[in-house]
Amino acid sequence: MSVTDDAELSLWKYSDSLGALPEEYEDIPEEERLERTEAALEELDDTVVLGHNYQRHSVTRHADHLGDSLQLSRLAGEADARNVVFCGVTFMAETADIVTDEDQRVIMPSMEASCPMAGMAEDIQVDGAWNELTEVVPAEDVTPVTYVNSYASLKAFTAENGGTCCTSSNASDAFEWALDQGEKILFTPDKHLAHNTLHELGYGDDDFVVWDPWEDELGGNTPEEIREATFILWEGFCQVHERFEASDVADVRDAHPDANVIVHPECRREVVEAADYDGSTSTIIEKVENAPKGSKWSIGTEIHLVKRLARENPDKEVFGLCGEECMDCNAMRQIDPDFLLYALEELADGNVVNRIDVDENDKRLAEQALDTMLSI
Repeated sequence: MSVTDDAELSLWKYSDSLGALPEEYEDIPEEERLERTEAALEELDDTVVLGHNYQRHSVTRHADHLGDSLQLSRLAGEADARNVVFCGVTFMAETADIVTDEDQRVIMPSMEASCPMAGMAEDIQVDGAWNELTEVVPAEDVTPVTYVNSYASLKAFTAENGGTCCTSSNASDAFEWALDQGEKILFTPDKHLAHNTLHELGYGDDDFVVWDPWEDELGGNTPEEIREATFILWEGFCQVHERFEASDVADVRDAHPDANVIVHPECRREVVEAADYDGSTSTIIEKVENAPKGSKWSIGTEIHLVKRLARENPDKEVFGLCGEECMDCNAMRQIDPDFLLYALEELADGNVVNRIDVDENDKRLAEQALDTMLSI
């Protein structure tokens, strides 16, 4: 089974509420779509629209709040609104469903917005890997750490086995906490974030192995390699951030020697090493916003955030680290303004489409993993 097939499997649990885009919503003129979207929002006074930083402007212009995945989920939980329309990808909407009240409804404009990286670590795969792993080393010696960019079922698995979630901002804190619990960390699903984090803590390339779930035994490792490793990194990655190469940084330095290069820690290790700065989405935004007038910034993350920063900081030169196609997240692109209009008009008519409804047991355990993260 391919990674894409695996990611698609995660959508089956939502099939009862999945709404396909009706033909009449295709190719609506922009002015009409804008007017109808605003009219629907006027009717929906019990609805909040959340827009992820990687969404295009034609979607985020209708958002009440912009932010990263965990930030938006917190805003959903704080919102005095029955309906939360989440313009992001499915794992983000799951987190929002976990932290919102029972009477709140989390809705996706399109269920096709499924993050490939989250789909690279389905809980059934990780559970199988855990069984193999703990035949080689004692379970009490291994603490799972799961990036929040993962499905609720994987967060639940993590809590069941004494672990925690992390964000790209607090991964180093989560690692230090986990190593106080045991001798090793099993990190899912982003190997690049983990690789950069362990280096930040002073560890090196001899301290980790990569677990490939498609290999027959021990993720492609020997028992001795597993025993010697401090970090076991899942073979997963962000398809946008992995596209950046160290040569992209070198090209920018040649063309713009006075530019600052800042990249997301989901990028490859050699890209982070070549850049001037690395940090989470919020760190990137803060760095650019607080930069001196006239400064240049080349940014290694999703293109729509880069475009937004260029729009909002006209006194600086802001541009992407590589071409627009290189930086575009196809999963985020599935949320388009036609789908948003459809979901809002259906909601205004009393019909809920594409509702996210996390299994109660997964919800309870996933919230435990998130609470552990927040307590660290």
